[in-house]
Amino acid sequence: MSVRGAGQSITATVSAWEGVTVHAHRFGGTAYHVGSREIGHVHGDGLVDIPFPTRIRNDLVAAGQAVPHHILPESGWVSFYVKKPDDVEEAVALLRRSYDLAASRRATDASRRPDATGQRGFVRPAPPERASSE
Repeated sequence: MSVRGAGQSITATVSAWEGVTVHAHRFGGTAYHVGSREIGHVHGDGLVDIPFPTRIRNDLVAAGQAVPHHILPESGWVSFYVKKPDDVEEAVALLRRSYDLAASRRATDASRRPDATGQRGFVRPAPPERASSE
């Protein structure tokens, strides 16, 4: 059982988030990316698959908020089945959690890349020059 229009509703919401791009998923459905990182995908109106670090995946499954991925149950991915209208909001909340993690990682990765001067991340300012006693 699924909720008619759930996939379109989820896509409309997620695609409005800053930096999210929407792509056809290789196994059918619609995938959402932040940069090159997939934050999840929806298959039709009834199934949403979302990647998480294994620790978070385990917490979500233990709390009953998602189930292990329907194909790769030992991975960090979870599956969420949209069975009733309220599930659309829950699916979006899970995707938002994945988005927040991806956006945070992207910011961290950017801070580690060299800037135009070749410096990486935060650079401590040089100490002020001391006046010479000549």
